[in-house]
Amino acid sequence: MTEDELRTIVRTNIKRYRTYRQWTQAQLAEKLGISVNFLCDVENGKRWISPASMVKFAYILNIEPYELFKPADTPPPVVSGLLSKYNDEVIQAFSTSLKQVYEYFQAYLTEEFEE
Repeated sequence: MTEDELRTIVRTNIKRYRTYRQWTQAQLAEKLGISVNFLCDVENGKRWISPASMVKFAYILNIEPYELFKPADTPPPVVSGLLSKYNDEVIQAFSTSLKQVYEYFQAYLTEEFEE
């Protein structure tokens, strides 16, 4: 991985987590105590942030610092947690539906054989 690729991943993740939280650049900049222009330059790849700033960005965005370095094709942990919650609900609903279908056919077969 090149330095440019790493910078692209970090700036993309900053923007992705900001938009996930539905914050404008102005809102995030205010929370970070930086100018909107600086944040805009970071998100556009014109400026780079220090390791200390990365920790502050992660803290404000409520993520672990290493998550800034993950490629964008991996969902944020918050999203992963929601997906697993819904996954459990889908499995439960499917199981309930399958049980109802089984009971329906069981009743249907019982009626058919009784005639």
